[in-house]
Amino acid sequence: MPSLTRAEATARRASITVESYDVDLDLTGDAERFRSAVTIRFRATPGAETFVDVKPRRLLAARLNGRAIDPALLAGDRLPLTGLAATNTLTVEAEMAYSNTGEGLHRFVDPADGETYLYAMSFLDDGPRIFAAFDQPDLKAPVTLTVTAPPEWTVAANGPLADRPAPGRWEFATTEPLATYFVSLIAGPWHVLRAEHDGIPLGLYCRRSLAAHLDADAEEIFTVTRQCFDRFHELFAERYPFGKYDQAFVPEFNAGAMENPGLVTIRDDYVFRSAVTDTQRELRATTIAHEMAHMWFGDLVTMSWWDDLWLNESFAEYLGTRVTAEATRFDRAWTTFASRRKAWGYTADQRPSTHPVAPEEVADAAQALLNFDGISYAKGASVLRQLVAWLGDEAFLAGLNAHFAAHRFGNATLADLLAALGTASGRDLDGWAERWLRRAQVNTLRVDTAVDADGRWTEVAIVQTAPASHPVQRPHRIGVAHHTADGPAYRFEVDLDPDADGGRTPLPELVGRPATGLVLPNAGDLTFAKIRLDPASADAVPLLLPGLDDPLARALLWAETLDAVTDGERPAGALAGLIAAALPAETEVTIVEDVLLLSRRLIDRYLGPLARDAALLRVATACGALLDSAPAGGSLQLAAVRGLIGATTDTAMLTGWLAGKDVPPGLAVDADLRWAVLRRLVVLGAAGAPEIDAEADGDRSATGAEQAAACRAALPDADAKRAAWEIVTRSTELSNRLVEATAEGFWQPEQAELTAGYVERYFTDMPAAARLRTAWVADAVTVAAYPRYAVSQPTREMAAALLARDDLTPGLRRWVTDLDDDMRRALVARTAVAAASA
Repeated sequence: MPSLTRAEATARRASITVESYDVDLDLTGDAERFRSAVTIRFRATPGAETFVDVKPRRLLAARLNGRAIDPALLAGDRLPLTGLAATNTLTVEAEMAYSNTGEGLHRFVDPADGETYLYAMSFLDDGPRIFAAFDQPDLKAPVTLTVTAPPEWTVAANGPLADRPAPGRWEFATTEPLATYFVSLIAGPWHVLRAEHDGIPLGLYCRRSLAAHLDADAEEIFTVTRQCFDRFHELFAERYPFGKYDQAFVPEFNAGAMENPGLVTIRDDYVFRSAVTDTQRELRATTIAHEMAHMWFGDLVTMSWWDDLWLNESFAEYLGTRVTAEATRFDRAWTTFASRRKAWGYTADQRPSTHPVAPEEVADAAQALLNFDGISYAKGASVLRQLVAWLGDEAFLAGLNAHFAAHRFGNATLADLLAALGTASGRDLDGWAERWLRRAQVNTLRVDTAVDADGRWTEVAIVQTAPASHPVQRPHRIGVAHHTADGPAYRFEVDLDPDADGGRTPLPELVGRPATGLVLPNAGDLTFAKIRLDPASADAVPLLLPGLDDPLARALLWAETLDAVTDGERPAGALAGLIAAALPAETEVTIVEDVLLLSRRLIDRYLGPLARDAALLRVATACGALLDSAPAGGSLQLAAVRGLIGATTDTAMLTGWLAGKDVPPGLAVDADLRWAVLRRLVVLGAAGAPEIDAEADGDRSATGAEQAAACRAALPDADAKRAAWEIVTRSTELSNRLVEATAEGFWQPEQAELTAGYVERYFTDMPAAARLRTAWVADAVTVAAYPRYAVSQPTREMAAALLARDDLTPGLRRWVTDLDDDMRRALVARTAVAAASA
């Protein structure tokens, strides 16, 4: 099926204007299909022709202005419309298929109780899987939805309920103008909680089997929602414009959440059924704030085309983090952003697939899906934070409010936003936008020093560089901090202007000071740039890091080390040494979790088997030391335990924990922790299929099914690997989550010999597997199933052979290209370690 191109969307927008959608869905049929009827009223250039998007299982009937259209004309999910009048009425009736991929109308049967749940996901171009539509962002129109469902079900949609004329019949009020990718609904025996704040009706929905867990956290979720609304209403002159605000926690969701106006859908992993860390609660809060920010950026004012998706995601990422930090108890959200989200952005921006935050051209919707990445989210948010530092908050907010007023319930472009910000600030932003938004890749800011005989700095400078492939230097407003062991940090701000200083900016503030401690560039994390310490500062990190009282400074120093190892500038073994020296003293749980997560990825791929074992022993020892000092029952204890489980080879300890023996005081070995322990035991060969089956019998939840699938794929057994590979490459019966869990569990560093034969099979089997599934699921499986631990030149050669083919899906080509580049880095690092030890 063809993906809608920008040229086609522009032509269609020039010829028609959509006035309304009346959608009627009948969900009372069988488990495979539902009926959809839509009436679309639209104006057009008389005599013009266009097409409507519809992706039916079977097209039943269509009529344009009373004239029947032959269903056989449907081709490539497009129904041609000819002989348009000035005003037109189109009706389309179709039989649609439920999905098990998280797209269109997803159908889920809860293994806990057998209940059926439906939710709609119309993003990015899946609305026509539910009803016929002119499916592009700039053809917004009011939507009136009616649903027929089993009488015992609950149904909710974007608009409030207007009437229930009969059991099972749900009629919803007409919405404000919506882009079609925002149209949503949920249907099933949902558990519902209701509240109200500042005149806005609030609702929470989850599956009945999760009701007790939602009830336990409802007050926290409602509190965060209220606090975020209050802060957004302080920032923006336009109040929330979509009436009610429901948040539905839905199963097997592909994304973190989706900003459907009036009915935000959120993955129900955020309904915590086991103990979680404060980082996980903070992530839920920032997700709530992120989706709420979309009510203005994306929903009230919608991008005209997908090349401006950053107007949605970068702003939601920035404002979600900002509002969480300013309005909720999670006041260190920017530390988490620096530690976790920016690592995602830096990685994406250095891969072969890098692209500008605001690309000049996105040819079609399929390409747009690939741009929902760390650049559009984390880098874009970082760029906005830098813009605020440069313009000032008052001018920034004034520009945003003018932008909302000018394009309310309409569409806008980058040029529209820059004009509003330029007027509010009195600055010409074209040059800034060209360097920051239109150019890809990341700058590096290195500290360069000179010291006299008395041990004082005679020169300190920030040297800005750019990759040869993207030679653009940018203006940066950054903080600089001098940290020493005895006293508070000395901090100041400086503007880096490469046009004035050629990329070398002196720091006279530090000249004459004792050259002790360390100099941290980008203190406060105001800009998007990789940082590198001078050699003396790098040597001081293991000594000073444990004693720094600023968690953001600690996060930035950890990030600098992790990035230097990623780039091959420092050995991965040195990272394990820093973990041993500094992690046991860390008090910020998000730093502990992110250091363990990101370092593990490097240790597993950058070190050979013997060096990896030695590094993991140091990590396990550090986690054990942290566990000994962490408060019982707290987030830090749980983070230390999770890190220890992933690194240890002490199977007796893990087996004992499952049996309730020698469990650390205050630690709840609950359902999720049990699965983590069991998976590690499976990988180490200390547990097998009987133990997995027994655990699954005791946890008949959807999460339990996913965990069991990952454990079965992780079994060090040839038959288990064969069965798992069949699921990964061929199954369409299992849901998106079960296939992804199987792929995620398949490769284990400890099982390299067992899985060696599947390295080549990945490159031969994945093209067909990718075509078997929808793009979103295919991309997730492509990444999860990649043989990331087979670090060798033959693996790279097989990747090159695959990429030489001309029959790959865009997603498969993009992800294999990027993952091969990750392999290249790992191979360079291993080669460097081998050369150093020779």
